[in-house]
Amino acid sequence: MIADPSLSGNPGLLSAAETAPADWDRLARYLEAHGMNVDLARPIRQFAGGLANRNYLLNVDGAPTVLRRPPDGDLPPGAHDMAREHRILSRLADALPFIARGLHYCGDRGVIGVPFQLIEYRAGLVIRGADLSPLQGRDDAPGILSEMMVATLAALHGVDARAVGLEDLGRPEGFIARAIAGWSKRGALVADGSTLPGLLQDISRWLSRQTFRERKPTLLHCDFKLDNLILNPQTLSPVALVDWDMGTRGDPLFDLATLLSYWAQPDDPPTLQRLQQMPTTHSGFWRRADVARRYADLTGLDIDDLPAMRVLALFKLGIVFLQLHRQWVNGAVKDSRYADFARVGEDILLVARDATTGAERGN
Repeated sequence: MIADPSLSGNPGLLSAAETAPADWDRLARYLEAHGMNVDLARPIRQFAGGLANRNYLLNVDGAPTVLRRPPDGDLPPGAHDMAREHRILSRLADALPFIARGLHYCGDRGVIGVPFQLIEYRAGLVIRGADLSPLQGRDDAPGILSEMMVATLAALHGVDARAVGLEDLGRPEGFIARAIAGWSKRGALVADGSTLPGLLQDISRWLSRQTFRERKPTLLHCDFKLDNLILNPQTLSPVALVDWDMGTRGDPLFDLATLLSYWAQPDDPPTLQRLQQMPTTHSGFWRRADVARRYADLTGLDIDDLPAMRVLALFKLGIVFLQLHRQWVNGAVKDSRYADFARVGEDILLVARDATTGAERGN
């Protein structure tokens, strides 16, 4: 899918009727007071894709610009943090060419009802889910994309946080223990059903018994996957890495494990096959073990605790789907895709529990 600033016939944008409304006149007055001009003569349209945060394309000071905002309703703790994302994007763009710069943050809910930010627009190709049809005829694409994802993640983890003014981002000390405790707590908040509490407790207790290496903290994206990358359509190199609202500092293997939690293989259980978050079951994509080895080669890190870290990433992913389903139940979102997310979340947690046996064997 090509994301292009031209509104006419753009498959990356929802129609005017599908675009969620906002008080654009009030937004225009707010931006004018801050020295910016939004062109309301051009229709503001919402980007397609995504499961939570809303992204709109508008014209500010003569340039296509992204307005990004969280969903409506009560939000999970620590999620959809526009202020955090703006801070990261406004600094990290100085270090990496594939970071779209954060331009402005507004925490005043009186403008459009929620905090929001403005971000530099980057046009390019987005590969969503398991659909490789935009690259039809590119037999080399799976190998190129596999290498690109690993190299991009390694480049992010190589950034000196102090050099870009992000040395105080997050709390890297005790990061993994806090992640286990935090996701266990979030899981308990959405644990409806007779089997879920016990399943969550089994995984949480197993994770708490594991020994994780102490590594130098790096900047983390915390949801690194293919559809959060905008690509050059010709070279498939990254134009932008987006969706930074959970960015922080911590153990770099957490990001690698997150990527691998989405990285399905042809011989995976049906649950991971159905997840279809990335097209990695297609012929030519690397296997997870290949990804891990290449990452270790690029970074020089020891990754012997990666199997246990992947269990943590699957634990998190299952709970995220439960949270998204809760937003649908509460009416904060109307997207019909959310209706089945409780089952998806529980199935992923079952895979995580099954993976604990393999992790104990070092697989």
